[in-house]
Amino acid sequence: MRVLIVKTSSLGDLIHTFPAITDAVSARKELEFHWLVEEAFQEVPVWHPAVSRTIPIALRRWRKQWFHAWRNGEPGKLRAQLKGGGYDLVIDAQGLLKSALPARMAGTEVAGYDRRSIREPLASFFYQHRYSVSREAHAIERIRRLFALSLDYALPQTPVDYGLELPRAGRDASLVFLHGTTWPSKQWPENYWIELAGLAAEAGFEVLWPWHSDEERARAERLCGQGGGRLLERLGLTGMRDCLAAASGVVGVDTGLAHLAAAVGTPAVTLYGPTRTELTGAVGDRQKNLSVEFQCAPCMRKRCDQKGEVVPPCFATLPPGRVWQALQAQMGGAS
Repeated sequence: MRVLIVKTSSLGDLIHTFPAITDAVSARKELEFHWLVEEAFQEVPVWHPAVSRTIPIALRRWRKQWFHAWRNGEPGKLRAQLKGGGYDLVIDAQGLLKSALPARMAGTEVAGYDRRSIREPLASFFYQHRYSVSREAHAIERIRRLFALSLDYALPQTPVDYGLELPRAGRDASLVFLHGTTWPSKQWPENYWIELAGLAAEAGFEVLWPWHSDEERARAERLCGQGGGRLLERLGLTGMRDCLAAASGVVGVDTGLAHLAAAVGTPAVTLYGPTRTELTGAVGDRQKNLSVEFQCAPCMRKRCDQKGEVVPPCFATLPPGRVWQALQAQMGGAS
């Protein structure tokens, strides 16, 4: 049975889908998965051994250059590619209009969440099979339940298994600090990162500072210059995966790379300010999610309008010393 997964972005959402695939192939050995994904993330799905093909879609680029995409016939080419895929079922694990419409291009039955289970209820209109899954469940559990219902197997009660097969050459004495995020309200204060880097250096670890955008590079240069460690070259997603897998530990804000650290099994502490850990917290062995303790948290807002000596003020409840102790506990195998 050949199944097309539609989950176009973002990185964290893609990582959250892996455990459902592991469940599915364990329950039904005959399943073969293809995956429709935003072109920027096309290297990610095939990290799971049960995904045999990735089909890129350029929704982000099309929105900016729609006339160019139309003139080149890109949407039509994608439609023909999906129709020729020979799919027995499509699972829209995104639950948005931007995913439901491409899902229908495959010309076969589509399964997805019902209208009460997704942020954009209109998307469910495009599904032949609609399933109720609580919006208060963790993102990973929501997708696991959707796959079990769509593919007709009992939802396993086993721990989350991302299913990634990576070479294990042992961990080096490095710590990766994931400081980059698109939400200003998620950014841990720079002076906190610098203090944490000092604690890591005192313990004999080399701190690695990754970056992707120009803004992240400028921040990483400041942090590295004042806190020490090593500024990494710009890495692709597979390069970051391997870097995280080789590290002794990770500290990150709520970002897709923090979920990737969980998926590769690296001990990690993830810092949560405006977002809810019960919905999108990092899940896995030796993972610790630290949430702020503040009157307006979690606010689920991209920008913070609160004033204080620490910006955002809620992160004053997650000082570097507390974060360092939590990371030491995870690296030592404590829960």
